[in-house]
Amino acid sequence: MSNQDNQDDVLRWVERVATFCVEEWALPPITGRILGLLMICDPPERSAGEIAEAIQASRASLTSNMRFLATIGLIRKVRVPGDRTTYYRIEDDAWHKVVQRKLDGLSAFDDIADEGMALASGNGLDAQRIRSAQRALTWLRDIAAHNPLQP
Repeated sequence: MSNQDNQDDVLRWVERVATFCVEEWALPPITGRILGLLMICDPPERSAGEIAEAIQASRASLTSNMRFLATIGLIRKVRVPGDRTTYYRIEDDAWHKVVQRKLDGLSAFDDIADEGMALASGNGLDAQRIRSAQRALTWLRDIAAHNPLQP
């Protein structure tokens, strides 16, 4: 396989990651492309310019998405001694953080459901819909509690 073939395969995979991030988490495609590239690149660090070139993104769009990913703790800046360029790499526990945030959100729904049940006042269809959502999310939260993620 030629280097170009491998590069094309990598970019197709990066695009699949981007599609997943768009469909599952409603993230912009560029955010998913950044994550995909930083997961598969070797060495694991890339400069903003290298990332922009690889995923064919504008520097302006890239900068705001890199800032977002750094703020939520999925990527970090890396400095190389003697090199003035800032590099970025995906955090080793990035996916653990993503999943943990989702699980934390499930717990937050309990309070919302309790408030909804008080508003629904009883056993009507509205209360049944709220109770159904609460049972499903509690079930998922309980599964995660019995099978904790390891970073």
